[in-house]
Amino acid sequence: MGSDVQNFHLPDMSCGHCVAAITEAIHELDAAARLNFDREGRHLQVEGSSKSRTELAAALTEAGYPPSHA
Repeated sequence: MGSDVQNFHLPDMSCGHCVAAITEAIHELDAAARLNFDREGRHLQVEGSSKSRTELAAALTEAGYPPSHA
């Protein structure tokens, strides 16, 4: 574990403030996670996290950026 890559579509992510809030939320959960943002496409890739997809999605939702299932 820890080398999985999780991809999320975040329809509410649109600016640098969003990226900062998302980064803080994920790093609060798992400081070792590496984040790759595609702000234009509203996608987030989380790499190297020891947390489950469910845990990551819950942290994103709590931060105000619920992942889309689409």
